[in-house]
Amino acid sequence: MDMQIRGKRVLVTGGSKGIGLACAEAFAAEGCDLVLASRDAAALEQAAGTIRGRHQVNIAIQAGDLADPAARIALQAAHPEIDVLVNNAGAIPGGTLHDISLERWQQAWALKVFGYIHLTQLYLPAMEARRDGVVVNIIGMAGRAPRADYICGAAGNASLIAFTAALGGKAPDSNVRVVGIAPGATMTERIITLSKSRAKTKWGDEGRWEEMLSGLPLGRAGKPEEIADLAVFCASPRGGYLSGTTIEVDAGAQFRG
Repeated sequence: MDMQIRGKRVLVTGGSKGIGLACAEAFAAEGCDLVLASRDAAALEQAAGTIRGRHQVNIAIQAGDLADPAARIALQAAHPEIDVLVNNAGAIPGGTLHDISLERWQQAWALKVFGYIHLTQLYLPAMEARRDGVVVNIIGMAGRAPRADYICGAAGNASLIAFTAALGGKAPDSNVRVVGIAPGATMTERIITLSKSRAKTKWGDEGRWEEMLSGLPLGRAGKPEEIADLAVFCASPRGGYLSGTTIEVDAGAQFRG
């Protein structure tokens, strides 16, 4: 199926690994040019080289800590003209309210919560002015199914779901759309880290992390490529009547009791 987005310029934050890298690959496969941003310049170079080897698209990279407002401003200044913003960078730690200091809580939200909000503030005006553009927020199922052992992430994700809904209800007045995706357990380095944290909280032994993934629907975690394909659809004219909603991708796990 032609997604009808060939030639669009797509910014993916956290684009050097995991879901972000899968999104970059999926958009490139549709003929989109890319801007990839993350902290790790070497990882960005490697990701860009791999994608260029598979697809004939232009790829720019920008290394910086997007928890820092100055880095976000620098990113927008260096790459002001984009058609699709994929907010994906974020690493909120697992743990209970007693496990996470206020400082660590603020650091985590600086990247994922305020990072998403600020980058949208920076890029949305140009989209509204030309009456064309899409923001795709990769959020997380914890915002819909909060757990005490991931309380910082649950609260942050819930705020981003509300942000997506509020902005996505208004943005279509300017022919712009804002869509969220809430992945459940997805097989990335991130899910291993979180599973270790939860195993330590539950049993005092992070080595039992794989047990935290047992009993998942369909007998497996999700694939980054499944989230990426959905992101492409949401950003494309094929998903052109989506705005304000956050699509849950957990194979029904939240309803398993």
